[in-house]
Amino acid sequence: MEVITTHMNSDFDALGAMAGARLLYPGAVCVFPGSQEKSLRNFFLASSIYASGFGRAKNVDLKKVTRLILVDTDQPSRIGRFAELVGKEGVEVHIYDHHPKNSESIRGAFELCENVGATTTLMVEELLRRGIKIGPADATVMLLGIMEDTGKLTFAASTPRDFFAAGKLLEAGADLSSVAGFLEPELTAEQVFLLDQLLKSLKVKNIRKVKVGVTSAESENYIGDVASLAHRLCEIENLDVLVMHVAMEGRIVLVARSRAPEADVSVIARHFGGGGHREAASAAIHDLTPIEVNNKLEKIIPEAIRPRLRARDIMTSPVKTVASTSPLPQVREALNRYHINAMPVTEGGRVVGIITRMIVERAIGHGLEGALAGDYMAGEFSSVSEDADFDSLRELVVEGRQRFLPVIRGGELVGAITRTDILRVINEELKLSPFGQGMEQAQSRSLKKALSDLLKPELMEKLRTIGELATGEKMRAYLVGGMVRDLFLHRKNLDIDIVVEGDAIAVARKAAGLWGVKLREHKAFGTAKLIFPDNFQIDFASARTEYYPEPAALPKVEESNLKVDLYRRDFSINTIAVSLGRDNFGEAVDFFGGIKDIKEKTIRVLHSLSFVEDPTRVLRALRFKLRFGFRLGPQSERLLKSCVEEGFFSGGKNPRLFRELELLFGEAQPLAVARALDEYGCLGAISPKIAFDARMKERLAAIEEVAAWHDLLYPPVQAQRWKLALLALLEPLDDGELQALLKAFSVGGREGGELLELRARAGLILLRLREAIGKKRLTEGEAHLILRGAPVESALYAMTKSRDVKKKKAISVYFSKTIGAKTILTGADLKKLGILDVARYHELLDGLLRARIDGVVSTRADEEEWVRGSAGLCQGS
Repeated sequence: MEVITTHMNSDFDALGAMAGARLLYPGAVCVFPGSQEKSLRNFFLASSIYASGFGRAKNVDLKKVTRLILVDTDQPSRIGRFAELVGKEGVEVHIYDHHPKNSESIRGAFELCENVGATTTLMVEELLRRGIKIGPADATVMLLGIMEDTGKLTFAASTPRDFFAAGKLLEAGADLSSVAGFLEPELTAEQVFLLDQLLKSLKVKNIRKVKVGVTSAESENYIGDVASLAHRLCEIENLDVLVMHVAMEGRIVLVARSRAPEADVSVIARHFGGGGHREAASAAIHDLTPIEVNNKLEKIIPEAIRPRLRARDIMTSPVKTVASTSPLPQVREALNRYHINAMPVTEGGRVVGIITRMIVERAIGHGLEGALAGDYMAGEFSSVSEDADFDSLRELVVEGRQRFLPVIRGGELVGAITRTDILRVINEELKLSPFGQGMEQAQSRSLKKALSDLLKPELMEKLRTIGELATGEKMRAYLVGGMVRDLFLHRKNLDIDIVVEGDAIAVARKAAGLWGVKLREHKAFGTAKLIFPDNFQIDFASARTEYYPEPAALPKVEESNLKVDLYRRDFSINTIAVSLGRDNFGEAVDFFGGIKDIKEKTIRVLHSLSFVEDPTRVLRALRFKLRFGFRLGPQSERLLKSCVEEGFFSGGKNPRLFRELELLFGEAQPLAVARALDEYGCLGAISPKIAFDARMKERLAAIEEVAAWHDLLYPPVQAQRWKLALLALLEPLDDGELQALLKAFSVGGREGGELLELRARAGLILLRLREAIGKKRLTEGEAHLILRGAPVESALYAMTKSRDVKKKKAISVYFSKTIGAKTILTGADLKKLGILDVARYHELLDGLLRARIDGVVSTRADEEEWVRGSAGLCQGS
């Protein structure tokens, strides 16, 4: 049984999305989880034929549901009894929604969740994609949904996709007059009375230059569709933001509306257990009085309003510069080193011009290598102060066509704003950011909760303290790395990496002194590590940039800022940072679209030479691909293949590359890893003798089977899977070729010798087992003596190599039965029995162990008798 449902207190967008879902899932039952808004109830009264297609929630047998289709919500708290189906075995969840995700969002087997004005828009697009026809009745209902949730396509959240979907519904026969009639009903007498109360109690104040109105009212009787009054209030009082709440019939209905890009009213609603998006949100409150609601609103509303952006908020600092006397080839080298397209030109610490990559390349192309930066810089340019507002910045950069804008304080260069910085902010404002601006804001705020859910309170407090210590030193601290990425993936990760814009070691020293913990410093790299008594660690690093003198070489490091620091990382999904600052603790910083790529499950490099400069990223990309079930972006996939084909991967053999192989085979199933390596040409690049043929597939499948079997035994010593996988992968190489390969990777000493030793021990095990079988004395005790002391990987590898059932069984019995066997008697006991020849103890104890495993002896007396007999026989011989 398939069920389509939505959120309680359903509106027209919920209905329109359900109508679309019913066309996508023809056999599904449409059910509301609870009450509907009055406007929707009135619609059903006027359209009883349409209402007949909807069932009652209480009539659904949850035991029979195999698929739950959620539209216009992903919150378990808003779907009534259907929340019982979430996470239930045998129930597949499909989600269609346009609201921002948060830590409580349900994860679906299928999700179509994108930033548009209405969920119904997503349904229209999906129906068009599948070529499913929309009838006039459904088209009218779906158009109602889009028009209501977008304020008739006037809300800032409206997108071109909503306009397109509305147009397609009109083409399908939607009745505009019916839509207008249901969206603009006449006010009832009760609503007029309520509107009067709301106007009389309205209080207006400016918060960060945003005009905010808060009002409340009470009614003894239930009055439907109070949300329709919010729009009228905003129009009458010309409000940027309105928050109103009405107490009636034992609950308080809160409605919030925003017409200001700085304000996100969904933040307000979520504090009361509700939801919505930036422009419109609501909540039903059951456990607070109107006075308590007002008290909470005083604290909450400022959180929902972001200050207007200034130059200091978006500028990059510190800024790399070149002197006016720098030769153009030197300028080009600097531009390439720092991956930038423009640099300020200075004289005596004062900015005198701007020079761009295009000008430098064209000048050099004309044979002007001997020219100086001052000769061809742009000497006429605008600069701004740190307090310049965003509108003026946008005008200078976008309309004034100045791609690089210096930020000056007292004649000194303190920062720079680029075209990319401006476009990133515009991108957010236009809701074109990774999850849309609403999602970006929600994610940046909800990361506080995500962090508090993941971390113990004392560790959460330590992060706040680190932020305070950095702020006290006029620095900024950020949480970065895999932990931030995994917050968005809902995966636990306690690797704490801190980047400081400034002196990270100084901040780490203060933290170490405050907490009395061990500190390790690496001044050459600007890094430090705090080590707590329980061995928990926090890593600090100063924001830095790096450049590669040549492909596959180790990078050179210089101090820089957060943006440049994040740019040097491998993939966009690893470039998200979380501010630990006093004023914006928990806010996500995403310069390179990492949040979007996580949502789209895409691995993307940041620049075209990424794989060439560091070939280990080839294997890292495949590791993340297999770990997260992501895909490589088309451009990144092309660059990866090119890196391998051009020989940079095979030419980049070094211990770091070998370590990535270990991690890759240690995380994923060997067969999947080898398939991925073969798909991108990496196997042949490792060694031309390695081929992903039937024999390799058989070897790796055997490794997977044996390793899984061994794990089920809960052995005292776990096998390291990467060793088993590499032994199977490198089997086509003889010992000399394997030694040469390890030497090429510069893997020597213990690590390189270990692989050779593991392979040799596996061969020796099979040889000794074969000899024992040939002499017809391969008992369980004999097999134990052969396998005892061998590395677990050697024994398991031998098990996969052999096709002899007897050998496989002998190894299997060793691991599953005899591995912990030991004798009762010890060497001291042999001495007490009068055996004085110490040189014979090893032989006697081994024989005794074999006899015990084979069932010849069982008690201490049996063992003593066996030893006397064996010793006597030996003496007699």
